[in-house]
Amino acid sequence: MDYSASMLAKDFKPDRLDAARDVAMDFIDNRPNDRIGLVIYEGEAFTQCPLTTDHDVLKELFVQARAGLIKGGTAVGIGLATAINRLRESTSKSKVVILLTDGMNNAGTIQPLDAAQIAQQLGIRVYTIGVGTNGKALSPVAIYPNGQYKYDYVKVEIDEDMLKKTAEMTGGRYFRATDEKNSEAYIKRSTGWKKPA
Repeated sequence: MDYSASMLAKDFKPDRLDAARDVAMDFIDNRPNDRIGLVIYEGEAFTQCPLTTDHDVLKELFVQARAGLIKGGTAVGIGLATAINRLRESTSKSKVVILLTDGMNNAGTIQPLDAAQIAQQLGIRVYTIGVGTNGKALSPVAIYPNGQYKYDYVKVEIDEDMLKKTAEMTGGRYFRATDEKNSEAYIKRSTGWKKPA
């Protein structure tokens, strides 16, 4: 999951990051027997939670993670490679990465399509989600001395070609989430998840 500052853009309510996190929480609740982990990335990536069936711990670690913890940027390739590394030795029949970003790969030493090629070789399917409205969104553009973000309207730029190719190469699917309902509908279709009533 992309935790770069742009995920704090206000085109989702209250912002992209919280909206994506809410959908993820519901997804976790509906996969009680699955081992699920969390890799977060900005300019670098790290495993916030290794694969686990202890979903209470996973959800707590989801809540604790926030933008700005690591170097700025959007290292999609390193985020994907870190997730693949976590699944590499799994003996599960089905190995899946859900890769979420709102931007372009602009950091790190691994290109996303190189990571996708490794996923393909290891039999790991990658479902990709591009998060962000069409047009412009109120997004962080600077940080004030007090640590608060300054916002302005910025053009939404998502590398959809890369996300589509990544999904196609690995047998997954790509979806563009322009609002909260779209992202829920996509995850439901692609994974069989049903949101609780």
